[in-house]
Amino acid sequence: MRSPGHGVLLTAEFFDRDPRRVARSLLGKLLVRTTPNGILAGRIVETEAYLGEEDAAAHAAAGKTARNAVLFGPPGHAYVYFIYGMYFCLNVSCMAEGFAGSVLFRALEPVAGVAEMAEARGIEVEDQADLEKISVLKKISSGPGRLAEALGITRNRDNGCSMVDANSDLRIVDDGFRARKVVVTPRIGIVKCTEYPLRYLIAGNAFVSRKKQRQ
Repeated sequence: MRSPGHGVLLTAEFFDRDPRRVARSLLGKLLVRTTPNGILAGRIVETEAYLGEEDAAAHAAAGKTARNAVLFGPPGHAYVYFIYGMYFCLNVSCMAEGFAGSVLFRALEPVAGVAEMAEARGIEVEDQADLEKISVLKKISSGPGRLAEALGITRNRDNGCSMVDANSDLRIVDDGFRARKVVVTPRIGIVKCTEYPLRYLIAGNAFVSRKKQRQ
């Protein structure tokens, strides 16, 4: 049995396709951060697809800029941006170089390094039992800003890094987990193209960012 946070590293080819297919396929995979103190990992339970320049809600809609250049680069790279003056959000680039597409990571289920992630989030726990409570675990990485903070993801540190390089300290692996059922809903937290059914989540998972679901 593999240790928590370990598995088969995803390849650039996995991300070299339509973001909708990538967003669905990422469910159940592990987002892994390697730190000097060990591995932090969360199972991907919710994603959102962004379709590139033709998608008014995507950062690529205005064309290539210094800020969003990663989206137009090779697939499998981290695109990190800052919102509301408070939170970082992590995306991964999709499609071939020159074509902008991406997937936003919306929620993780904590798997490894849970105590360290809770500390990074400023969550106070009294003992190990607290870290086994769903109510506590949901505060760690249920939401794009939360998961970025839990894994120490920032634009300066991670924007443009390869997530398909074995030497990268931020990567995505497949440990064999398969979601039994996937729910698709319109995207949330945006004001444009809100009707697009491009939010994907593992049905019944306690760690999705919002419970409202529509098939």
